Parts: sequence; structure tokens; C-alpha cells
Amino acid sequence: MPVLLLSRRSLLATGSAVVATGLSGRLVPARAQGLAPTSSMRGGSNNYLPGAPTVDRIGGGGFWMTGTVRRAGDGAPLAGQRIQIWAHTTEGHERDPHSHGATLTDAKGEFSLEMPQIVPAFGQPHGHLAYDDADFETVFLRPVMRRAKDTSLSAHFVLQPA
Repeated sequence: MPVLLLSRRSLLATGSAVVATGLSGRLVPARAQGLAPTSSMRGGSNNYLPGAPTVDRIGGGGFWMTGTVRRAGDGAPLAGQRIQIWAHTTEGHERDPHSHGATLTDAKGEFSLEMPQIVPAFGQPHGHLAYDDADFETVFLRPVMRRAKDTSLSAHFVLQPA
């Protein structure tokens, strides 16, 4: 009579095979769930000024805000999307109109905007970004920098059609 030894590894492998094939014994392909839309972050809309102008740079520069914009579901890059950026910087507070500006995404759905160095506000160095046009749902982001001396910050949007 053969002796059957079940290790934890073989038990997990067998259980995984049953789950993957289902009770019918057929292999069921994995289905992509699609790319979920980005949710607005708490505090992201603080000091938001609707209609900030599209600019080449905010203030004297030296710090880079970068990111991407993609469509929810298929993850396609979205060109020509307006992203507003503002922050507390070495040249002004986040409530000051001159601390706000907008930029457009390129053909790859990427954006970048040079601005003054972000400095801590309420103990955290952070930026604010918004997608606020009519084609997709509005999203406000408030990413926090790892260190106050960092010279760039990235944020990524996945937008849900309005």
C-alpha cells in the first residue's frame, strides 16, 4: 500500500489548482478587472482656485511636479488634459494666486511643471493637484513628500468619464 505524504506546499499547490480550474476541471483564464479610478484625497481641494491659468512655470522654479493621467478601465494615456498645481513654496503660500498654475498632458498622458521649492505647511511638505475639466470626474490629490529637501514630487491620475 503506497504511503501518501502531504506537505503544506503540496496541499497549497493542489488547493490552488482546484481554485484555478474550478470544480469543472477546466482552466479558467484570469480576467483583468481594469484600472480603477483615482479617488480624491482628503485635504486635496484646500485653497483650490478654479480656473488657474495654464503656465510654463510657477515662479522662479527649481522644483518639479510630474505625473501621468490615464483613463479608468483600459488605462489609456490621456493627452491634452489640464492639471492644476499649487503648493506652499519658498515664494508664497498655497492660498496665493501666484502659487497656482495649470499644465497640459502630452501625447503619452504625462505632465510636468516647474515651480519654486515646496516647503512644509502644517508640518508636511506636500503639493496639491486637481483635474477639474468637464470630460471626467473631478479629482483632487495631496501627495506628501518623503523629505522636505526633495526637488520633485509625482502624482498620478486615473480618471473616470463624467
